[in-house]
Amino acid sequence: MQKGKASLLFEHPAYITAMASIAGKKEGEGPLGQQMDMIEQDPMFGASNWEQAESAMQKQTADLALEKGGIHRRDIRYLFAGDLLGQLIATSFGTVDLEIPLFGLYGACSTMGEAMSLGSMCIDAGHADQVLAMASSHYATAEKQFRFPLAYGNQRPQCAAWTVTGCGAVVLSAKGSENQVRVRGITTGKMVDLGTKDSMNMGAAMAPAAWDTIMQNFEDFGVDESWYDQVITGDLGEVGQKILLDFMKSKGHDLSEKHMDCGLMIFDKEKQDTHSGGSGCGCAAVTLCCHILPRLLDGTWHRILFVPTGALLSTVSYNEGQSIPCIAHAVILECGGDRTK
Repeated sequence: MQKGKASLLFEHPAYITAMASIAGKKEGEGPLGQQMDMIEQDPMFGASNWEQAESAMQKQTADLALEKGGIHRRDIRYLFAGDLLGQLIATSFGTVDLEIPLFGLYGACSTMGEAMSLGSMCIDAGHADQVLAMASSHYATAEKQFRFPLAYGNQRPQCAAWTVTGCGAVVLSAKGSENQVRVRGITTGKMVDLGTKDSMNMGAAMAPAAWDTIMQNFEDFGVDESWYDQVITGDLGEVGQKILLDFMKSKGHDLSEKHMDCGLMIFDKEKQDTHSGGSGCGCAAVTLCCHILPRLLDGTWHRILFVPTGALLSTVSYNEGQSIPCIAHAVILECGGDRTK
C-alpha cells in the first residue's frame, strides 16, 4: 500500500529469517564485539590486497547467513548488495562464486537500507520467495579511495569518522512467524544537499538527509516518535547526531530519548580513538545484524525505524570542488503481534 509521498506499508511483509555479521579486529574490540558472529583478526582476510579482502569478507558473510538459516544458495532468488568502492568491485568480485542473480547497489553508507527496501518490495510483490540483502565496507579500502593511503599517516580531524571493517547480511523471506522480525514498511529518501563540502565531516553532510527522511516517514504514516521504540540512524556520529536532534526539535520532535546511532554504538570513543564514531556501509549492516535485530527478537523493542544514511560523493566530485549530496532510507522493523494501528 502506498503511503503519502515516499512510503510503502507492505501487505505481505518480508520476514528476516537469517542474519550474519563479520567484522575486523578493531570492531571486535568495541562494545558490540561479543555480539558479532565472527571477528577476523587478519585485516587482509587471507587476500593479497585490501579490495580482495573486502570481497572475501562479503563472501564469508553471505555464506554464514545462509548456513545459519539452513538455506541453500539455489533457494535465494535475488541478491541485493553493495559497498563503497568504484564500480562496486568488492561486491562484484566477492559474490561471483555465489551464483545468485545480483542487483548491485550504491547508496554509500545507506546501502543496507536500500538493499532491504528493494528486497522487501520484491517479496511483497510476489517476485521472490527469498532474497539476500548485504552491505560491506573496509577501513583500508575506503581510506585508499576517498582519503589517503594508510602509509601516508595523515592526521584526522575530530569530526572525522572511522570506516568500519565489516559486513552484514540478512535473508528476507515471504514466509515467517510472528516471532520473527518483519519489514513492515519503508520510506525512500531523496537527495538532500545543503552545500557541505568537507569530506572529513560526513556527519554534518548526512544529518539533513536523515532529518528529511524521518520527517517524511512521520508525515506519510501519520505518526511521530512515540510510535517507535527507537529511531536508529546509520553513521551520523557525534557531530551528525547533534545536528539531527536540533533539526528534529525545530519541528517539535524530541528524539533525545529515542535516538541511537550505529556509528556511536560500534566503537568506544574513549578507548578506541575513533573521533566522531563509525561510518561506512558495514557500520549500519553489522550493527543491525549483531545488535538491533537481536533486541527486537528478545522483546526489548517491538518497533524501530532503521535509517542508514549515505554521502554520495566521489573522488571526482570532491576534487572538482562540488558539495556532498546525501540520502537516507528508512526501514520499519517490527517483531511480535501486529500493532500498526
